[in-house]
Amino acid sequence: MTERAAIRLMIVDDHPIVREGLRTLLSDEPGIEIVGEAGDAEEGERLAASLSPDIILMDVAKMGYRHG
Repeated sequence: MTERAAIRLMIVDDHPIVREGLRTLLSDEPGIEIVGEAGDAEEGERLAASLSPDIILMDVAKMGYRHG
């Protein structure tokens, strides 16, 4: 049986306590590697370019993105 590579996850949220809670909750999950965190969309874009996460978990409601 082959072992799967971990999903590389980056967290982007403007609230440090939310980022900390998500990191704490997800860091113990097998198959998930937290590769970075950002406090706003601009920082998230810069980090994503350099870290190449598989998934970005982002609070878009407070990041200046418009729905629709």
